[in-house]
Amino acid sequence: MPGIVINPRSKIFHGHEWVYGSDIRKTFGNPQPGDVIALKDFKDRKIGSGIYNPQSQIVARRFSRRTQDLDLDFFKRRISQALARRMEDRSLDPALCRIVWSESDGIPGLVVDRYGDHLVLQTLTLAMERRIDLITEALLSEITPTPHSITARNDSPIRAAEGMEGYTKILHGESPAPFDVAHDGLIFRVDLGEGQKTGLYLDQLSNYGLVARHAAGRRVLDCFTNQGGFALACAKAGASQVTAIDVSETAVAATRLNAVLSGLAEGQLECVQANVFDYLKTKDAAAERYDLIILDPPSFARNKRTLNDALRGYKEIHLRALRMLDPGGILATYSCSHHVDRETLLEVIRDATVDAKRSLRQLATHTQRPDHPILTTIPETEYLKGFVLQVIPSW
Repeated sequence: MPGIVINPRSKIFHGHEWVYGSDIRKTFGNPQPGDVIALKDFKDRKIGSGIYNPQSQIVARRFSRRTQDLDLDFFKRRISQALARRMEDRSLDPALCRIVWSESDGIPGLVVDRYGDHLVLQTLTLAMERRIDLITEALLSEITPTPHSITARNDSPIRAAEGMEGYTKILHGESPAPFDVAHDGLIFRVDLGEGQKTGLYLDQLSNYGLVARHAAGRRVLDCFTNQGGFALACAKAGASQVTAIDVSETAVAATRLNAVLSGLAEGQLECVQANVFDYLKTKDAAAERYDLIILDPPSFARNKRTLNDALRGYKEIHLRALRMLDPGGILATYSCSHHVDRETLLEVIRDATVDAKRSLRQLATHTQRPDHPILTTIPETEYLKGFVLQVIPSW
């Protein structure tokens, strides 16, 4: 088997599973992009098997600590194990969850989401893309009842880092028409072919209800609403007024439809198509006040090069939001970028708090649902950070 020899002090010797170009001492056996390769340490001892792509910044990703091929049995076994872990967690609905999540389930670059009888997958590494037929066969074998359809939503820009183009394709069955899914008293219309990511942001589903616990009788502003998850949950929980903002016309239309499907009365939820930065600036200048503001933006920092610009964006929206909250008001805020760690986000919030002349106390911290497992040795797997904060009188 071809492979690479890895330099000492590389992250893989501290529990991480990634090997960067600068970590490689030498290659042997002429490995090709998408190959399974042997990984060896600097003393020529084998430390596992990985997938290889020299076109990527992450040249190799370890998927086993022993000699292992990416054959049908491998995919069946790993998918079965991932399913079993979801079934053990009673907080999850196994019919509405992420059933495979990349390195966190030992299959780097494979994402599989389940929406009842339908599956959506993404192959984000070249090795997984070249084995998509095996993956499809394994999914049909291990998931019961047999899925009606499997859709490849390989339109993610992440694929470009692996030298792959984007596409959407039906791998099994027929493309389903948009359908409805229920979660915690809310109903969402899902379009697997055209909707956001794989249909819904499954990682946030549990947090909707957690934030809505603070909504009763409050005036709520939900920024970057997407399909309206937080806004709908707050309206259901008895908020006195809810305004949902998104720059996307499609997102605003989806929120309005989901409000009707979820049984909200006309007037319970106002949907506004607007740039959130501009909207907050206008409302701040007009001295508008809200009792609960939710900030759940898309990833501002898609890579390290854009981190400083992202932090400026995070600070601006936090500063505007804090100015629009009186003492007792609540801010629920999230970042979904793994380039912005928990402490960095808190630092941005602290800076905005000082500039806004507010004082905050922390009520809760939130993270992604357990169907997006966090590995302690791979910090990138903990990408969703959330804080619920309350404005208190300045002393």
